[in-house]
Amino acid sequence: MQRVVEPEIIDELPPDHPDVRRSRLDLKVINFLMGNERWLARHLAQFPDALAKGVVEIGAGEGTLLRRLAKRHAGIPLTACDLAPRPEGLPERIAWDRRDVFESLAEVRGGVLTANLFLHHFDYDELERFRPHMERFEVICFNEPYRVERTIWDAQFMLPFVGRATKHDMIVSIRAGFVHGELPERLGL
Repeated sequence: MQRVVEPEIIDELPPDHPDVRRSRLDLKVINFLMGNERWLARHLAQFPDALAKGVVEIGAGEGTLLRRLAKRHAGIPLTACDLAPRPEGLPERIAWDRRDVFESLAEVRGGVLTANLFLHHFDYDELERFRPHMERFEVICFNEPYRVERTIWDAQFMLPFVGRATKHDMIVSIRAGFVHGELPERLGL
């Protein structure tokens, strides 16, 4: 399947739009069912020295991953980067950087750089822009959609249970995802 990067509905709407709020709830359920934050947290725990230097999450959304890390790893610096406003109830110790991801990455520091379902928003040329920023981190851990027909087939089972925007954006995200080895190759890892 050819990679196609298209705009997602929630990226075109204001953060307080009902479709965006519904999509955020849908994503919480989808991430829970897929075990995305659990998988990322488990893998990051294998690098305590890098964790101690801080975790930067790009495309942090609701901050679910960093909330989990804040509970498990007291005292480590945590920075969330996202264009959306700071989520209500996010622990104060999690810094919220509400700028373009490349502006944020030019200034933030840490031992770990992570993202969950974020990099598929960028075309190949834009992905190249991440390379110099990633060199400053010891550990990089990304979770992205797997771009194969089977993933689209599996996603069809979720469609009756999610909102209008998520129905569209889920398929768009898979088509913009990556096949095995593609993302590390594009990022020079």
